Amino acid sequence: MTRLLAVLAAVLALGAGTARAAELVMFETDGCPFCVRWHREIGPVYSKTEEGRLLPLRRVSLRSPPPDLKRLKNLRYAPTFVVVECGRELGRILGYGGDEFFWGELSTIVQSMKGRPRRAC
Repeated sequence: MTRLLAVLAAVLALGAGTARAAELVMFETDGCPFCVRWHREIGPVYSKTEEGRLLPLRRVSLRSPPPDLKRLKNLRYAPTFVVVECGRELGRILGYGGDEFFWGELSTIVQSMKGRPRRAC
């Protein structure tokens, strides 16, 4: 019984370290030139950055968002980047005006997240 509890505790500890409640959702459309530009300039390095590890990228269609994101409002332009945690919006970047613009805006959102507790979904 104690061995079973120890294994269960280890599995739960491993799961707690890998679960990510927050993500960066990229709302995009087919043929969007700014989306293509983002994927060319930022896409190859995003997951390798601190921001990419903190906020994994999730790509969704602006035209048909999945049910868990339907409560996000004012999604009209592609690309729109929304930092979401447990279905709640924490920040938004409208459009893509180049790498400096994107990283600056994302940095502001990440800074606002620091020091606050992570939510369990």
